[in-house]
Amino acid sequence: MPSLTPENTNSPDAIDWWRVSPFVALHIGCFAVFWVGISPIAVTMAILFYLIRMFAITAFYHRYFSHRTFRMGRVMQFVAAVLGNSSGQRSPLWWAAHHRQHHRCADKDGDAHSPRDGFWWSHMVWFLSRRHFDTTAERIPDLMEYPELRWLDRHDWVVPSLFLAATYFLGVAINTWWPSFGTSGAQMFVWAGLISTVVLTHATLTINSLAHRFGTRRYQTSDQSRNNFWLALITLGEGWHNNHHHYPGSARQGFFWWEIDISFYGLKFLAAVGLVSDLKPVPSRMLGARRVRA
Repeated sequence: MPSLTPENTNSPDAIDWWRVSPFVALHIGCFAVFWVGISPIAVTMAILFYLIRMFAITAFYHRYFSHRTFRMGRVMQFVAAVLGNSSGQRSPLWWAAHHRQHHRCADKDGDAHSPRDGFWWSHMVWFLSRRHFDTTAERIPDLMEYPELRWLDRHDWVVPSLFLAATYFLGVAINTWWPSFGTSGAQMFVWAGLISTVVLTHATLTINSLAHRFGTRRYQTSDQSRNNFWLALITLGEGWHNNHHHYPGSARQGFFWWEIDISFYGLKFLAAVGLVSDLKPVPSRMLGARRVRA
């Protein structure tokens, strides 16, 4: 089991504090809310950017780059990669490489973020450690052929930095043209930039730390994945995690009509307007296979 504070600071499981300093700064920066205050427009934009980028993570980083459950053209693929990268969760290559490894050995040796190694390790310490900083190209040969994706992987700080800068200038623009909204560049930066990103990050990470511990199991999988309605709401559908581990090849994770899967609804819309195609369904034979018997 990895230790949160290895005695050997050069251990591959030790946190590389210099490299993760931007992650720490994001969290510290949120306390600036006590200086910049609050406004309805700042909170609205924070929620909007949360939803857009959560969709980019769940639909693009996860269901497309990691599992290839639908198709898109190369331009749209790059747009999807940039939107996901704006979340600050590193590049689509890094994300997909680690996630594919997770599915190969979920909750077993080799799984980078199994809750069996402790809540905080599975929630966030794993990706702050030296061992998991690099992108393992051998796991993603289908994605490595795109130079624009390799560029994002080498420079995964560029898009998040531009996004944060854009939130500041958005606040300045709103204050200039519509001063009645009562916001500012600093306030928009804190709410729509920092707070939105931190909440988005931890909401995403709950699938690693909580969705293998809390919820129900419909299917007998070799891991401890669970379906959790509340996690599905905050992650736009990712909380149907036992469904996903049972059949990861589907663009839909809420297998039944009552299982809310907002990311899938978004993908259906993108397919309807021609931006994505070939959404892979859940085969009917898989819906009843390997059911957990009470």
